[in-house]
Amino acid sequence: MRSAIATLPRGAHPLVHTDQGFQYRHPYWRRLLNEAGLVQSMSRRGNCLDNAVVENFFGHLKSEIFQHERPHTPDQLITAVKEYITWYNTERIHTRLEGLSPVEYRAQTLAT
Repeated sequence: MRSAIATLPRGAHPLVHTDQGFQYRHPYWRRLLNEAGLVQSMSRRGNCLDNAVVENFFGHLKSEIFQHERPHTPDQLITAVKEYITWYNTERIHTRLEGLSPVEYRAQTLAT
């Protein structure tokens, strides 16, 4: 988390959303976020629906990104996730978006 905080632009106060795991309720974690000016958000206990969109995305990521080969190093994982996000947004069709990718759907919606 410290590495991520170090990359933030001055004055940024992003939201950090987690479940209610022990590590995210620990005073050390909360102090780290507070001192960095980050806003902490937690799902209600046992309610994954609080963050359904992200839960859905990560479910797809985990099942689709590791279909062929698992990354063996942090750099390989970072590259794989970046490539997946680009593919997910620009090429992967979504039935809920009328068979379009998110980028195509957004462009179509903004054009109307």
